[in-house]
Amino acid sequence: MKWAIGVDLGGTHVAAAPVDDRGRVYQVHQRELESHDVKYVISELARVVVRSIDALPKRAKLTGIGVGSPGNIDERTGTVRFSPNFGWHDVALRQKIEKKLGRPIKLLNDARCATIGEFIYGVGKGTRDFALITLGTGIGGGIVANGKLVLGHSMAAGEVGHHVIREDHGFVCTCGKIGCFEAQASGTALLRHALKLQPSFPRSTLLTGVPQVDWGSKMIIRAAAAGDQHALATWQAWLHDLATGLANIIAFVNPETIALGGGVGRTDDSLLATPLTKLVDEQTTMAPKHQTAIVRAKLGNNAGIVGSACLALHGIP
Repeated sequence: MKWAIGVDLGGTHVAAAPVDDRGRVYQVHQRELESHDVKYVISELARVVVRSIDALPKRAKLTGIGVGSPGNIDERTGTVRFSPNFGWHDVALRQKIEKKLGRPIKLLNDARCATIGEFIYGVGKGTRDFALITLGTGIGGGIVANGKLVLGHSMAAGEVGHHVIREDHGFVCTCGKIGCFEAQASGTALLRHALKLQPSFPRSTLLTGVPQVDWGSKMIIRAAAAGDQHALATWQAWLHDLATGLANIIAFVNPETIALGGGVGRTDDSLLATPLTKLVDEQTTMAPKHQTAIVRAKLGNNAGIVGSACLALHGIP
C-alpha cells in the first residue's frame, strides 16, 4: 500500500493528513493561520506535515507530499504568480516549502486538487467528463474533460467563479468585475441577496442580531428550510443565479456530472440539488437536457487533502 501526505492550504487554516492509495484519510492535523506572511504560512504548513508524517502507520512507505494552494500557480516552477486571498505575488512556494521540509513536494491550485480528489475517489469516480464547483466564501472549481484535468495555457482553467452572469445589475466581485458567478452565487452572495431583498420584507426578522456574528449562509439556509419568506425569496434569487452559472458550464464543457462542494454545497438535496436541476435544465439549450447530474460532493472538507495526496500518488490525471 502506498501513502502520501496531502496538504490543503486555505485562507484561515492549513490542514494535512496521511492518505493511502485507496483515498482513505488518517488523522487530520490542522493549524489556524493568523497571518498570510509567507514565512509564517510555510512554518505552520511544515508543522502539520511533520505531524502527519509522524502519524503514518508503522512500516508505511511515504511516496510523497502534495500541496494545494490558493492562487494561479506555475506548475513547472512551483511559483504562485498571484493569490488574491493571500496577497501573494510571484512567491516561489514549492522551493520554499522544500527547503523547509528537506523533501520534494508536488504543488497545484487548491480547487484543482479538490477536483482531482472528487474525480478519483469521490462522486466523479467512473466518469470521464466531470466538474467540481465549491460554494463557500467564493466559488472555486475544476474541470475534467475526457479523463484529463483541464489546466489551460497558463494554469488558469477552472476559475469558473469569475465568468460574468449579471453584468448590468450584479454585485461587485472581489476581482473588481461586476456580476461574476462568484459574486452572485457563492455562500457570501446569499447574504448579499438577503440584504438586497430586505426592503421588500419590512417586517422580516431574518437580518437581526450582530452582522459579523449572527449573519451568514447557514442562518439563511436554516430560515429557508423553516419557511421564512424573506429567506425563501433570498434562496430563490441565489438559486437562479447559481443555475445560470451551471448552465453556462454545461455549455462550455458538457460534463456528465457536476459536484457541488463547499459549505453551501452540503445543503439537503430537497432544498438545493432537486430544484437547482430543474432550473439548470430550463436554461440549458444547445446541450441535451437532463444529461448532466448535479450532486453533492462526497469528500467534504477532506477533498483538498485527498486531491493533493493524489498529486504525489498518481500525478495530475
